[in-house]
Amino acid sequence: MLNKELLEILACPVCKADVELKEDKVVCVKCGRKYPVRDGIPVMLEEEAE
Repeated sequence: MLNKELLEILACPVCKADVELKEDKVVCVKCGRKYPVRDGIPVMLEEEAE
């Protein structure tokens, strides 16, 4: 589970919008890209996005 404070400072690396946690993925609220969370660490790389 991700720390709430960490989620508040993260931003989508593509469009710079806020992100939220949905079903064990970090999801951009603007463009909808979904980034995986591996071992509790969000992988915020454009090439890893769904």
